[in-house]
Amino acid sequence: MSSLLKVSSSPHIRSKVTTNMIMLDVVIALLPAAIWGIWLNGVHAALVLILSVASAVAAEYLYQYFMKQTITVADMSAVVTGLLLGMNMPPQIPLWMPVIGSVFAIIVVKQLFGGLGQNFMNPALAGRCFLMISFAASMTDFEVSKHAANKIVDTVSGATPLAALKAGETVSLAASFFGTIKGTIGETSALLLLIGAAYLVFKKVISPRIPLVYLGTFAVFALIFGGHGFDLYYLACELCSGGIILGACFMATDYVTRPITKKGQYIYAVILGIMTGLFRIFAGSAEGTSYAIIFCNLLVPLIERATVPLGFGVVKEKKGGDSK
Repeated sequence: MSSLLKVSSSPHIRSKVTTNMIMLDVVIALLPAAIWGIWLNGVHAALVLILSVASAVAAEYLYQYFMKQTITVADMSAVVTGLLLGMNMPPQIPLWMPVIGSVFAIIVVKQLFGGLGQNFMNPALAGRCFLMISFAASMTDFEVSKHAANKIVDTVSGATPLAALKAGETVSLAASFFGTIKGTIGETSALLLLIGAAYLVFKKVISPRIPLVYLGTFAVFALIFGGHGFDLYYLACELCSGGIILGACFMATDYVTRPITKKGQYIYAVILGIMTGLFRIFAGSAEGTSYAIIFCNLLVPLIERATVPLGFGVVKEKKGGDSK
């Protein structure tokens, strides 16, 4: 009998796909938008990305080394966190800020809660929001360098396209789609971000479920409450401007901070779309993707509690009492 029956703890189904392989695919998917941001904004943008990634990796290594934990930097999760954080920063930000943001993201949000798989919100977005609260002026300064000014042909003077939309101005949809606009290093080109997202879907790293429902919900919200009526040009500009594509495809889909069940993911994505619409349209800031995702990350335990199916043979009682 012992040779026929093996009793062991979960997981009982294993995959050959490793964390390193998944994170490498995410880096590959982000590279087109990151390289475009460097080409558009120059050497300073490259230094922001390099320092953000290097600081994230160093923070994780040093924390685990001094805490006598297993060193896990080879799984590349810190690289992804640093790269996402750097791509969410203005191109001319002081170089010490990505270092502080990465250290906060890795140490406070990730490692202090148990490391990869235990963090309660997306570390990169937590680092960005920490910097937004602490250094709001620098994090909202999108003044371009002379290098970028020669390449941004459809720029909006004094504001990002998203801020211009909120002010009721007209922006160029083509510039927002292809990326010849002001914005953070990695959010400007909707086209390159969508290509990266398509790569992740093709590699089965992510499902299109959350991005499509998220963007669809936001689209409906913007059409109803955006104040422009059924204006598809305005809607397209909203979808292609700011960080909503980057957030929907690369951060809302984070394995750790999204619900596990399909039903939960639908609920999560709908709430994300509504919250992003509320922040963008009714709040003081033009952007709201980061805050919406972090807010919904905090709701995930409640969503999962309501959507995770009961175990085989367990019946939930209708009126109080214990399940049987």
